[in-house]
Amino acid sequence: MGLLCCIKRELRNSIWLACIILLPTIFVVWLLRKVLRARRPPLEAGAKHVAFFHPYCDDGGGGERVLWTAIAALAERYPGYQISVYTGDTAADAEIFARVQQRFGLRVPDGVRLVRLRSRWLLDPSYYPLLTLLGQAVGSVLVALEAVLRLLPDVYIDSMGYGFTLPVFRLLGGCRVGCYVHYPTISSDMLEAVSVGRAAFNNRAQFASVDALRWMKLAYYRLFAQLYGLVGRAAHVVMVNSSWTRAHVVAIWGGEGRVSTVFPPCDLERLQRLPAEGPNGRRRPCVLSVGQFRPEKNHSLQLESFSRLLRDHPEETADLRLVLVGGCRGAADQTRVNALKALANALGISERFELRVNVGYDELLELFSEALVGLHTMRDEHFGIGVVEMMAAGVVVVAHCSGGPLTDIVDTTEESRTGYLASSARQYAECMLAVLRADTGYLADLRARARKSCDRFGEKPFSDDFLRACRPLL
Repeated sequence: MGLLCCIKRELRNSIWLACIILLPTIFVVWLLRKVLRARRPPLEAGAKHVAFFHPYCDDGGGGERVLWTAIAALAERYPGYQISVYTGDTAADAEIFARVQQRFGLRVPDGVRLVRLRSRWLLDPSYYPLLTLLGQAVGSVLVALEAVLRLLPDVYIDSMGYGFTLPVFRLLGGCRVGCYVHYPTISSDMLEAVSVGRAAFNNRAQFASVDALRWMKLAYYRLFAQLYGLVGRAAHVVMVNSSWTRAHVVAIWGGEGRVSTVFPPCDLERLQRLPAEGPNGRRRPCVLSVGQFRPEKNHSLQLESFSRLLRDHPEETADLRLVLVGGCRGAADQTRVNALKALANALGISERFELRVNVGYDELLELFSEALVGLHTMRDEHFGIGVVEMMAAGVVVVAHCSGGPLTDIVDTTEESRTGYLASSARQYAECMLAVLRADTGYLADLRARARKSCDRFGEKPFSDDFLRACRPLL
């Protein structure tokens, strides 16, 4: 009897303690929301404040094309809404908007507001040499807190993949929350790579080869996956860029019904106007690769495949050249470029190999119009905009047999083939040889099918699908 009374007393005290802590917290959050909403500029009746979290909005990649195309679609469909972008970029608004026009051919709608974030440096992975995923996650929460204090929107959309910001805006800000996921922060593939000890660009060799370190990292990844799964459930609407991404996001976040596949917008108009058979009715014997010089792009596999093709079939490849085109962002990328040059020398293909760094778009269009084969070697590419661009330009692609190219982009059934898929140096060499041996009529039909298949990746399909997916938010 005494024990029961003691338990009741402790339970009552715990309830009172919880009330003492929770009630003031709820009141402070309620008051903070009232104050922050009162600071916002007034809008027409029924209109909403919509804010995108895109701290690097002045970059020129595919993620930024998604952002600005989405904003243009929203502004056209909901002209009275105030659209804002949280960013850490310091250039003037007019300069950023001018670069959007120059890079993507998109005019930023009038009234779009850039909300500056001073804490963006907390997202830089270089500050977290160990436990990088966890460090960036905590950093993103702190940046999100600054964002909430600077502007509290009605609708919040994370368009860069910072999933840990979602509960901040839903729980603290009381916002409707959505996100566009280019790739999950952690996936079952990453867990598998650590578990089996497979070295990769995100799994250093020392962790892959030492059992104790491997199991420590696996435990860390599993804990982080649990946390990532929890924060993802804060989103009312989830958009993903491919079937591959969808499968991994549903596996971690659940809620399949709220997840929509919205293919990213690709710049197809100029590419599809290029002559399919080349500027003079014939394409040059050139193998082209386009992509930033990052470790996950696996450019070394391209050189090894090309070397094998030249070695095994010298007569059929007498004039063939390999051209690698990519962006070089700094010293680390330049180191990789130098390593590729050294590898080409070691393989004995330096005279048939060319590197072009940071080329302009007009030069890239010229290469697209002339190349016969396009190479893509990134394992588990989440979508593959570069693959789509080559197909739209009439380049016959040989892409990695995984990720977006496998699930959404390249059809390899013979009667409806739009390209080739491979995963090893031998397979890549065989696929390139098949293109070299194919007759002109077969290649013309393949190019026509590939170009037609790219229509679903244009700006209008993206805008329609994006607005449809966002309807529960808006």
